[in-house]
Amino acid sequence: MFKGNIAQAMQMAQRMQDNMKKAQEELSAIEVTGQSGGGMVSVTLSGRMEARRVRIDPQALGDAEMLEDLIAAAINDAVNKANEESNRRMSAATAGMPIPPGLKGMFGA
Repeated sequence: MFKGNIAQAMQMAQRMQDNMKKAQEELSAIEVTGQSGGGMVSVTLSGRMEARRVRIDPQALGDAEMLEDLIAAAINDAVNKANEESNRRMSAATAGMPIPPGLKGMFGA
């Protein structure tokens, strides 16, 4: 009976790993856009945090310090959105089962 439980646990771990790999592939295909300054600056990232686009309203070009702050805020907004989407998809991939910190590497997280 003990061997059956181990085999079942291994199968569940393999399914979870397959689901997480699929979720990671999906994340590389999604895009999230963060904005600041009422849309004066927008930054689009992939779900893997790769910058895809930056858009700056010409009105923001006059004040370098303000523009720097707006870019940083837009990046932070996009990163937060990407992290939320990543957490949502990974949670779905693991069926809500928490993965102990030491085991995350086993599942590609």
